[in-house]
Amino acid sequence: MKNTYQFAERKVEIHSIYSDIHSCCRDYLASGRPDFKVETTQSDIDREREKSIREGEMKGSYDLTDACLEILAVYRRIAEKMPDYDTFLFHGSAVAVYGQAYIFAAKSGTGKSTHAALWRKMLGESAVMVNDDKPLIRAAEGKTVVYGTPWNGKHHLSSNISAPVRSICILEQAKVNAIRRISNEEAYPVLLQQTYRPAAPAALSKTLQLLDRLDVRFYRLSCNMELSAAELSYHTMKG
Repeated sequence: MKNTYQFAERKVEIHSIYSDIHSCCRDYLASGRPDFKVETTQSDIDREREKSIREGEMKGSYDLTDACLEILAVYRRIAEKMPDYDTFLFHGSAVAVYGQAYIFAAKSGTGKSTHAALWRKMLGESAVMVNDDKPLIRAAEGKTVVYGTPWNGKHHLSSNISAPVRSICILEQAKVNAIRRISNEEAYPVLLQQTYRPAAPAALSKTLQLLDRLDVRFYRLSCNMELSAAELSYHTMKG
C-alpha cells in the first residue's frame, strides 16, 4: 500500500507492508509528485527489532510488532534522505509561542517533555506543541525552521505546523533554577548527540554542515520541575 505525505516541505511517497504507518501519517497527507520515495521490506523491520532490543530504544513508546517497527523503519529512511534538502531530524521537544519556536534538548530522562508541558500550563493556548520527540529542522537561506512530524514520542504531542526557531535550550536537572546564554561551541556536543546521524557518509557530512548553519540563540537551563523554571526560561529566551 502507498500514499504521499509532506514533511518539512518535501513530499514523500511511502510504500509499506502494513497500514499502521499510513494511520500514523494521516495528518500529513499530500498530493502531487513526490520529491522521493520510501519503501520498506521485512528486512528493514527485522533490523529495527534487532536495534531496538540491542539499544533498549522501545521503553514503552512502541510495541515490537512488525507494524509498529515499520513505523520506525520509515522514519529512519526519511531521516537518511532529508539532509539532501537541508533538513535533519532532531531529538527534542519543540514548542511554538506567538509564531516563534523554542526547542528543548537534553539526554533522555532529563525532563524535556516535562518542561514543555510547564510552558503549555503557563501559556495556555498560546503555546502549541510542534513536536514532543522528533521534529525536523531545516537550515537554509539564513533561516532555521522547525517542523512537526508524526513521530512524536510516548505522549503523542505534535502538530502539522512549522515555525522559525528563536532559541534552542539545553536542559539539566538542578534544585535551583538558572539560565544563561551559551555559544554555539558549547551547545554543539549536545546538539550532535541529539541529532539523527545518517549512515551514508555524504548525508552525515551534510548533517554536520547543517548543524553549523543553525542561526539561533543557544541557552543552558539548570532547572527543577516547577512552574518557576518555565517562567524563567520563557521570559529569558523570548527577550
